[in-house]
Order: sequence, then structure tokens, then C-alpha cells
Amino acid sequence: MRTVATASHLRAAEEKVFSEQPGVDLMSRAADAIVSVARVIAPSGPVVVAVGPGNNGGDGLYAAAALAGDRDVLVWLAMGTGHEAGLHAADEAGCRQVDAAEATESLTDASLVIDAVLGIGGRAGLPEHLAMFVDAVDALGVPVLAVDLPSGLDTDSGAAHPSFRADCTVTFAAPKPCHVVGEASERCGDLVVVDIGVPVPDTGVFVAEESDVARWWPVPGPDSHKYTRGVVGLDTGSSHYPGAALLGCAGALHAGPGMVRYLGGAPQGLVVSRFPSVVMADGRVQAMVLGSGWGDLEDAAERLAGALSRGVPLVLDADALSLLPADLPPGSLLTPHAGELARMLGVQRHEVDADPMGKAREAASRFGATVLLKGGTQYVATPSGTVTIAVRGPAWTGQAGSGDTLAGACGTLLAAGLEADRAAILGASLQAITASRHPGPHPPDVLASFFPDVIADLVDVADLR
Repeated sequence: MRTVATASHLRAAEEKVFSEQPGVDLMSRAADAIVSVARVIAPSGPVVVAVGPGNNGGDGLYAAAALAGDRDVLVWLAMGTGHEAGLHAADEAGCRQVDAAEATESLTDASLVIDAVLGIGGRAGLPEHLAMFVDAVDALGVPVLAVDLPSGLDTDSGAAHPSFRADCTVTFAAPKPCHVVGEASERCGDLVVVDIGVPVPDTGVFVAEESDVARWWPVPGPDSHKYTRGVVGLDTGSSHYPGAALLGCAGALHAGPGMVRYLGGAPQGLVVSRFPSVVMADGRVQAMVLGSGWGDLEDAAERLAGALSRGVPLVLDADALSLLPADLPPGSLLTPHAGELARMLGVQRHEVDADPMGKAREAASRFGATVLLKGGTQYVATPSGTVTIAVRGPAWTGQAGSGDTLAGACGTLLAAGLEADRAAILGASLQAITASRHPGPHPPDVLASFFPDVIADLVDVADLR
């Protein structure tokens, strides 16, 4: 996992470095990283570097100077001025300064645009002249490498303001919120985080990576059997919503449990005909999944009480979220979407949309359980206050039934003995990674059928490390 840091976190960390190491040259380290990535994206051809007046522009200017050794490099002072020392280095290296019109005309031959206009201190949005340049870049399809973040984004927000749309973003020390949440993250392209010697403070906010999923996935050993691998019970679905039962079983089975017991109200023959390995008899379980597809069951409260009496961790989804007891079993997981979370907290939906991380953290504290807030960006908040952002996937997964499948997968991981936050991070990330590797509008149960191949590939990769 990587720590996610806000602009203020990074400024404070940089100031501490400067105070402890007077004369340290962080800019040249940043420029070296920019050059390395630029050469991968565009091994040859002219480069247009748009720079601003601050340190972000200085990073870009020193990178321009280094690139000018073997290609034409054009420098546009997009805000009228530039970092003095960086500009001198670029001039000495043979970079050619151009105005807005020349910068735009040169795009037809450019192999790369480096966006070094606005850094973490920049305001959201673009001035008109810069927006026109961005429109030309987009129209011609010139690859864009953003320095720290695409100019126009708000560092600490996931909102998609008018901005450059980068193919790759090189950022320093730690990812920022705009890199990993909301629509803003889609404008950042591939993210490269470079250590330039600035210690990252403990912010309590993290973002998971595929490597974490690979390392944390519970892998059976030679002495494992169905009970040690974990038995998950599903009380999901009903006669009115039998599909929820099938979707939950699909998620649970394909995540690798020792056994799945179906204890819900959907027709048993339907479940067994689709998934013959599912056991229909009650018995020992290490975790339970409840609520998906319950609808307005008259005995919902009794079902929840029965699950509570088992004393095992619970995954509460959908309709079970309206019946939250005062004391949940330790290690339990709540899996609301934004509308459900708003109802749980007694607030309006737009309040959750405006501050999803904060509201997920508030719910985890109030209910004493880990909360997985589902959506385009998925947040896992713990009662202790930490928040982890799951690996992001394509928007194809935003369809009915995805949550039912996810709840089943999380139940399998709880039954395997994982802590609730790990189970939630892994379940949400697995679904996202699978959707990325199998793009297209696959129904949730079909997508779940690809889980085993993805898990096997991830585990194999982890074994090679």
C-alpha cells in the first residue's frame, strides 16, 4: 500500500527536509525522474514543455534541459514567467522558447507534451489560453506526461475540473487524492510515484495496489482442508429476489472458500442446479453474509438475530444495513453504496458524494465495524480511522448485482481468517482487477467466474518476488 498525502502534508514534509538538509536539490531528482519516463513514452522526436512559474515549472525546465541533448525541445512559458535557474539551464542546453501560437503549431510534429504548468499549489481549472492549448493537444492525440498532477486538477479532490488529460503522471513522494479517487484519477493516466528523499507522513489514508492483493491473498497449504480454508454461510436472496442468492454464491465460490453453505430463502433447487458444490444444510461457518436480496422479508430481524448468535464475523449488505444492531461481532463488515450509507447516517446522498471518505470513516466509528463504501472509487474505513482506497477498475462493474457478488467474495475472505479491512480491500480490488483484465459488459456472475484465473496469476506473480 502507498500512503496518500494532501498538498499540505507534502509541503510540510518538504519544508522539514529543507530545514534539516540545507541546500538539498530535490528539483534535479524530480527532473531525472521526468526524463526517464519521458524517454520511455517518446524515445525520439520533438518535445513541447509547457511550464509555469513555480517549482513544478522548474522541474519541467530542468527536464527539458536534459532532453535537449538529443532532440528538439520547445519551452512555452504558459503563465508568462518561469523558474529563473531552470529557465537558464534550459536556454543553455539549447531549448527554444516559443509563444502560445508556436507551441500550438508545433504539436503536429511533437512526440510528447510535458505538462509542468501547475503543481500541488495550483488552483482548479485552466485559464482560457491554456484550455485552448489543451484542446489542441487532445484533438491531435499527442501523448501527455504530467509533472506531479495534470494542470487544472485540485490536488486534494477527485473532481474532474478542466485540465490536461495525461497518459502518464509522475508524482513525488506519495500519491495525492486527485491521483487515486473520483473522475480526477482518470485524467492522470498511469501513475509513477518517485522517491526523491521526502519522507511521507502518516496520514491514515492509503491506496492499495495489485502487489498488495498478490501478497495478502490467503493461499492454502498442503495440510489445508475445507474447514481450515474457511466455511462461509450465505443468508441472501428470497423467493422474490433469487438472483441475489446466485450472485452471492458466485462471488463466494470463485474467491476460493473451503465450503459455501446456502442458508437463505431462494429455491434450493435453483442454487444447487447452478452451483452443485454449495451445501444446503446448516452447520459450522466461520463467517456469514446477510441482506442481499432480502427485500421486505417479515423475518429479517430474526434472520439477523440468528446470525448474530453464531458469534462469527458478518458481512451485512443491502437490506440488512437497515437493521444494524448495537453490537456487531468483532471483525464484521458493512458494504453500503452511497445511498445506503446516507440512510445509515441520516444524511442526504449529496453529503456522502461530497465527502465519501469522511462519511465512510464516520460510519465505521459510529457502528464499530469496517465499512466498504462501494462505487467508482471504493473506500475501506476502519473504526480506528484509517481509510484504504481499493484498486480501481473500469466503470463496467457499475451494474446491478455487482455488490451481491462482492459481498460473497468478502464473506469468503472473512471466513479464511482475514481481518475485515483486508477482506474488503481484497474483495473490492479483485473485482476491479478482474474487470480490467476482462474488459466489457460482463454480468457480475460471469465476471466472478474469471476470479480464479486472476487470483492464480496474482499469486504466481507474488511467488516470484
